[in-house]
Amino acid sequence: MTSENLLLLVSRVMPYGKYKGRVIADLPGHYLNWFAREGFPRGELGTLLALMHELDHNGLKSLLDPLRKQ
Repeated sequence: MTSENLLLLVSRVMPYGKYKGRVIADLPGHYLNWFAREGFPRGELGTLLALMHELDHNGLKSLLDPLRKQ
């Protein structure tokens, strides 16, 4: 986890799927859990989804709030 990745969570949008166009930090927990079960995509998107899953699963989504205000 890097500070750059945390910033990307609040700015990068999901490029495909049911939640296409939604910021990764705003993806619902059940969708992130589905990726955790089925496998995260390769590359940067997979890294960001896995990080967001960890934050969501551990109740740490509020850590992203200050970054949203920037």
